[in-house]
Amino acid sequence: MRVGHRQFAMRRVMIMAAPNGARRTKAENPALPMTADELAECAAKLPDLGASVLHLHVRDREGRHTLDVDAYRAAMLRIGERTGDALIIQVTTEAAGLYSAGEQMALVRALRPEAVSLALRELCPNEASEPAAATFFSWLAGERIWPQYILHSVDDLERFEAMRRRGLFAEDCPSCLLVLGRYGDERSGDPAELDSWLSSVDSRVPWSVCCFGPREHEAACAALEAGGHVRIGFENNLLLADGGLARDNATLIAQFTATLVQSKRRPATADEVREEFTGGR
Repeated sequence: MRVGHRQFAMRRVMIMAAPNGARRTKAENPALPMTADELAECAAKLPDLGASVLHLHVRDREGRHTLDVDAYRAAMLRIGERTGDALIIQVTTEAAGLYSAGEQMALVRALRPEAVSLALRELCPNEASEPAAATFFSWLAGERIWPQYILHSVDDLERFEAMRRRGLFAEDCPSCLLVLGRYGDERSGDPAELDSWLSSVDSRVPWSVCCFGPREHEAACAALEAGGHVRIGFENNLLLADGGLARDNATLIAQFTATLVQSKRRPATADEVREEFTGGR
């Protein structure tokens, strides 16, 4: 990441699309993309709406979450055929209770994606796991793979900050995603919680917000106002702000970009995000 991210964020907002996640099914919304072709069809609509990053989950033939390298390659090929370089594909390493930290890191080493999301509590859950994680983070920097660290609680954030100050991430100000609420929990994300998060994050660190549940749009607007970036999509929420079921992921993205008319910030393109976070890989 280049020095002066706050200046970038004053002019641009990074919109990340999270179209499916690890657990949702078509029973919840028939438009949920699961196959490589469905993901590509979803992705094709996103750049024109202002999304620059696709947070990618893939499924096996039974529709279950997988970290299979070949499944990722197939989906990335289809998406690339439809979008070229207009989207940054961010591979997820989410364990979903199925994969170890070693298996998560092995996926990334085999795939070498442009970007990757890493849940800190999964990949580096304690002090004993820090040496292996630090070696992996250094490898990411050497390969110019852009990591975003997923933080599920303020405790996660405080640990992230402590590790950052100790230099374990191989960069001074790594990108993080602040997660409000959690899939399957009775408690949906509350945008009011954002204030407590922001009191703990260094102002130089690029941060984004996602919010599980029906207040996703409200949380995205709060993040926009506070100078952050956003992740929006069916992984987190299926409903429009008025409570109606969203027709597809594009509808949720369009709902957010419509609010930018009154903002000084504009959607960042994929190339602008590349330049800011990877030096234009």
